[in-house]
Amino acid sequence: PPPPKKKTKKKSMKYHSIDANLFIKNRKKLAERMKSKAIAIFNSNDILPSNADGTLPFRQNNDIFYLSGVDQEESILVVFPDAPMEKYKELLFVKETSEEIAIWEGEKLTKEAATQATGIKSIFWLKDFNKVLKSIIYEAETIYLNDNEHLRADTTVETRDDRFRKWCKEQFPDHNYERVAPIMHYLRSVKEAEEIELMQNACNITGKAVDRILKFIKPGVMEFEVEAEIMHEFLRNRSRGFAYTPILASGFNACVLHYIENNQECKDGDLMLMDFGAEYANYASDLTRTIPVNGKFTERQKEVYSAVLRVMKRATSILRPGITLNDYHHKVGEFMTEELLQLGLITSEEVAQENPDWPAYKKYFMHGTSHYIGLDVHDVGSWYKPIEAGMVFTVEPGIYIREESMGIRLENDILIGEHENIDLMKHIPLEIEEIEAAMNG
Repeated sequence: PPPPKKKTKKKSMKYHSIDANLFIKNRKKLAERMKSKAIAIFNSNDILPSNADGTLPFRQNNDIFYLSGVDQEESILVVFPDAPMEKYKELLFVKETSEEIAIWEGEKLTKEAATQATGIKSIFWLKDFNKVLKSIIYEAETIYLNDNEHLRADTTVETRDDRFRKWCKEQFPDHNYERVAPIMHYLRSVKEAEEIELMQNACNITGKAVDRILKFIKPGVMEFEVEAEIMHEFLRNRSRGFAYTPILASGFNACVLHYIENNQECKDGDLMLMDFGAEYANYASDLTRTIPVNGKFTERQKEVYSAVLRVMKRATSILRPGITLNDYHHKVGEFMTEELLQLGLITSEEVAQENPDWPAYKKYFMHGTSHYIGLDVHDVGSWYKPIEAGMVFTVEPGIYIREESMGIRLENDILIGEHENIDLMKHIPLEIEEIEAAMNG
């Protein structure tokens, strides 16, 4: 009898499979914003080297993932809405797999599995890319190329997109070239329902970790022990791990905004600022809580905590469709100024004489309040265009009093709704009473 047919399945990840309809919708949105007779090309990220023959864990390029759901290296996506033939409108090139590759490196996408995961029917092996591209590229007038145009991007390391850009312009110098990043930034900033579900799952996993560590933290534990507890909870819930390097800062460490050493003992009477979030299916969550190591806030700690919490709630209430992030941050600065005056940390004279470029409140609250979040922790999106429903932002005010070795920051992830905002972390303890009850229950 003939051998049994192999089952088609998606390359296995920790996270559950994502319905290909999400990526079909995302490609359709891209196609609608492209110029006529234009082709867009997206590359996967490289597997980066560490030392000797070692490599860093692979993390996919977010744009190709957003458009295809492909979560493996050496992949190229081509979108050509005006292609002369239907089969060339969407093309995916993946690394050729074999039994031997499966033995040494694990399962890779087959052509059938790639179609199942992405909704793209025309799948080719990567080795055929040059030949296939050349057969259609002259039917296009414009080539959209991708680049990491993030405001904070460190572009020291050359990416696969960087190398491809040089190659493409050498091979096809007479085409018009356009940046696809502005289109992608807008598309990714407004989330589909399926994306919100993935982000909610990331937030739920983060919440489970919070519940776990509120029962674990006490005087004498080390910051890295808390980090280990969080990571355990992440992994057992299908998260790859932290969406960004976690901050677990007790005592004065909480006044260092990007403290990541996490190597000190948590002491009785101190606060512990914890800024971390789970990643799920490449989508990020971003939470901050500040808790008393011994399970009880002092009166002074309650006073400052309550001030931060009031700013957080007021900021969330004005983060609505129509406002720009610049105007929003200016308004939040006014909220913080009121609280710092009440706490006696700044004076009305300092406010009256403040430098508009560095207001008086910046002495105790020196960072921004909100940023986009999605496939990136600091996700892409415009700081100058009005906020729209479907966008997701963090809200994270803080007060840092170095002279008192006290840093308090609170942060939740907020979905902007048509009629009201939705707090994706509303189930995670935030109020003083909730924190103390969870730590002493």
